[in-house]
Amino acid sequence: MDAMSARRIGLALLLAHLLAFSGTAAPAADTLEYGVKATFLYKFAPFVEWPAGVFASPESPITICVAGADPFGPALDQVAARQRVGGRPLAVKHLASVARDSGCQIAYLGGAEAQALRGEPVLTVTDSAADSAHGIVNFVIQEGRVRFTIDNAAAEESHIAISSKLLNLAIAAR
Repeated sequence: MDAMSARRIGLALLLAHLLAFSGTAAPAADTLEYGVKATFLYKFAPFVEWPAGVFASPESPITICVAGADPFGPALDQVAARQRVGGRPLAVKHLASVARDSGCQIAYLGGAEAQALRGEPVLTVTDSAADSAHGIVNFVIQEGRVRFTIDNAAAEESHIAISSKLLNLAIAAR
């Protein structure tokens, strides 16, 4: 399967999932944008390998933290509540700010907070690749669609491995 086919399949699955939880009313543009981002947050998990010892047990959840203002509303909690990744449930934490001991495996952050987790085994996700304190994954809007970039060097610095399948879906990976 070529990279373009893989992207089309991935985007089709994402769209199908969004339609399944979006309800009957057509959401506003911001609601749809953050619904897509919420879905991406948990969809990243199967493509990330964390170092041994990150999880207390094989049943421990993969914890997605949202630091600061929560742009997702109930969308992230709703999609995460129904999902399992590699046999692990997903948990969502809403934090005023994030620290090294917050217990996050994936963290959606404001730009400056990404530095607080640099080097920790946490997949940091932000809304801007242009921010000087960007995360490992950075959401961008391109041609009216939510896309993302990946800083693989930052992932390696954080001792997490990102699957080549996810790297191929990014609009830019370095």
